[in-house]
Amino acid sequence: MKIMSCLSSNFKFVFLASTVIWITVMSSSLASVDASNVTTIGTGSVTYDRRSLIINGQRKLLISASIHYPRSVPAMWPGLVRLAKEGGVDVIETYVFWNGHEPSPGNYYFGGRFDLVKFCKIVQQAGMYMILRIGPFVAAEWNFGGLPVWLHYVPGTTFRTDSEPFKYHMQKFMTYTVNLMKRERLFASQGGPIILSQAKNEYGNYENAYGEGGKRYALWAAKMALSQNTGVPWIMCQQYDAPDPVIDTCNSFYCDQFKPISPNKPKIWTENWPGWFKTFGARDPHRPAEDVAYSVARFFQKGGSVQNYYMYHGGTNFGRTAGGPFITTSYDYDAPIDEYGLARFPKWGHLKELHKVIKLCEHALLNNDPTLLSLGPLQEADVYEDASGACAAFLANMDDKNDKVVQFRHVSYHLPAWSVSILPDCKNVAFNTAKVGCQTSIVNMAPIDLHPTASSPKRDIKSLQWEVFKETAGVWGVADFTKNGFVDHINTTKDATDYLWYTTSIFVHAEEDFLRNRGTAMLFVESKGHTMHVFINKKLQASASGNGTVPQFKFGTPIALKAGKNEIALLSMTVGLQTAGAFYEWIGAGPTSVKVAGFKSGIVDLTASAWTYKIGLQGEHLRIQKSYNLNSKIWAPTSQPPKQQPLTWYKAVVDAPPGNEPVALDMIHMGKGMAWLNGQEIGRYWPRRTSKYEKCVTQCDYRGKFNPDKCVTGCGQPTQRWYHVPRSWFKPSGNVLIIFEETGGDPSQIRFSMRKVSGACGHLSEDHPSFDVENLQGSEIEKDKTGQL
Repeated sequence: MKIMSCLSSNFKFVFLASTVIWITVMSSSLASVDASNVTTIGTGSVTYDRRSLIINGQRKLLISASIHYPRSVPAMWPGLVRLAKEGGVDVIETYVFWNGHEPSPGNYYFGGRFDLVKFCKIVQQAGMYMILRIGPFVAAEWNFGGLPVWLHYVPGTTFRTDSEPFKYHMQKFMTYTVNLMKRERLFASQGGPIILSQAKNEYGNYENAYGEGGKRYALWAAKMALSQNTGVPWIMCQQYDAPDPVIDTCNSFYCDQFKPISPNKPKIWTENWPGWFKTFGARDPHRPAEDVAYSVARFFQKGGSVQNYYMYHGGTNFGRTAGGPFITTSYDYDAPIDEYGLARFPKWGHLKELHKVIKLCEHALLNNDPTLLSLGPLQEADVYEDASGACAAFLANMDDKNDKVVQFRHVSYHLPAWSVSILPDCKNVAFNTAKVGCQTSIVNMAPIDLHPTASSPKRDIKSLQWEVFKETAGVWGVADFTKNGFVDHINTTKDATDYLWYTTSIFVHAEEDFLRNRGTAMLFVESKGHTMHVFINKKLQASASGNGTVPQFKFGTPIALKAGKNEIALLSMTVGLQTAGAFYEWIGAGPTSVKVAGFKSGIVDLTASAWTYKIGLQGEHLRIQKSYNLNSKIWAPTSQPPKQQPLTWYKAVVDAPPGNEPVALDMIHMGKGMAWLNGQEIGRYWPRRTSKYEKCVTQCDYRGKFNPDKCVTGCGQPTQRWYHVPRSWFKPSGNVLIIFEETGGDPSQIRFSMRKVSGACGHLSEDHPSFDVENLQGSEIEKDKTGQL
């Protein structure tokens, strides 16, 4: 039989079975903790051995969740942490974002979205642990990998190697952060939630590129971190020469085969990727819940003790924090908690049930060595048991095509392809990774009409009364400088803005054939990236860009020239700076070649001509996105906002959308630009479409190893249509919405939408695990309370 149901978003799984009671017994070979290895500082202690972390004398099997505090807002933090805990999570993991905390040398900021102390205390109040990845390099698809842009311009600095200026500033920031955590008593050694700290991030992937300087730097970083005396262990992910006592850890889609470089260190997975990030113009990647659960079960089956989801809540790259380049403003990551803070079904619910069952195996897993049994050519069991009766087994079918029936302890078990069955008592299947109880959550983006009509006069938000401010194409005000040839975009702006104007002129004689024949000349441009708009005599002629794989681009476009002097203005734009790679800070942007074809004399090469430069936009200089109550004279009121006008700022006053659901800005009818609400940076918008000729899926086969191109959707669709606007940014009324549009969209079509969850549809099949997890867990808890272990 099959039981079909459509459930509300806060449904609970029900397993149809009689109650099975299993009593956990502390076991033999690993049960005792050597007190001589435990260092107690203050009110708590964290140490480790080959099997696990040991917190206050107890072995811990830990489920961790990455939630990056700047990718949400403080008003969301308690709910995100609470939902993670409800999902069976013990630990919150986060990077520390150096460029957000030290925007200029010695100028520290730990407020707003960057209030790390507040975030840590919310985790502590929830009764959860923390892993603090101080770094300070984060990668993380974050602008410049999290390192401050100003650091690149400190004389003699090379990132992430044995460079004295770099090491000086790195140690200074890490020491400041550690001391801040100590002052607030947030390390576990002080009774706080932080049980691990990370120094460096995925450096082992690039260390060889830096030669001996890279090796010296890695050892220095470890030694410097240990000298901070936090009282908790330090980790280094993807670091293949991490010195004792630093723990090396794994980042990947699968880490079951990972082994620490020392047999005395526990097996820790710092990044299990339950989805993937998106880039503007690319398809939308998804990772099936079944495969995520499979990877987690296999990790614990093979001796893992700490597993972290990167990301559990991805959130939003507000403002200009997205890196890449071309990383979208959304950092949803197909995570168990979506960008807006809502549980994503079936992923969140499926993993919650997995966590519940793994926790039932904790004592057996952490206090016994496994026995490996072959159940077939691609089938195996790992059994953790001792003479006292504690027993847990994992039955794995690694065949990515075929289901199998296996014999284990004289009982037949059906194993779907690419799945793991977990038996907390070595008899009953409490969970199988391939059998999902809930298929999907029902989520809609419900539009709110901002523009009432005669036929529909009612509205949820008062109609927008637009005001506009037009930018000048080319140099506005006084030029910053003139130079023969091209300057690098990033070295010139130092990332204070996305925008840099390159302007020159060309003289055209009236007898040129393309003028006499009413034809056009051709402009050919090559650029290191990332995007560009071409203006001829103040009129937009063409736009071009690279992509997340190849930021460089070249293009040719017909241009309309007139007799006499013609102005060529190139608006070069960055879309987030490079985030990783050896020597990544030296990667530049901006044009490298400009030529015009069609003249009688041949091709005119303007590359070495005199170019006049202007950094940023006039609106940015006037700070109209921030000081919206000032400079009111620069705004021109209009009854109808102009359509298809490039380089235009729009301002409107809106009421807060009704209700409590999360809110997004629907920008499907706009071109490219940035948006703000009440001076808060919503971020870059760009409803750039992916090619409709690319390959997408309608249904994903979870079986077999995952990669980011395996289960993609959205061919022919915008990579990102909706842009998260946190509820806490709204006032009841009088909210100022500001849009800067680069190419010319239709602002009259802008809408707010509310993210609504109406329910979740699911099924329980006849061969779904019939173990009563709720009653089993309850029975175990009761036994723990009486001390009868």
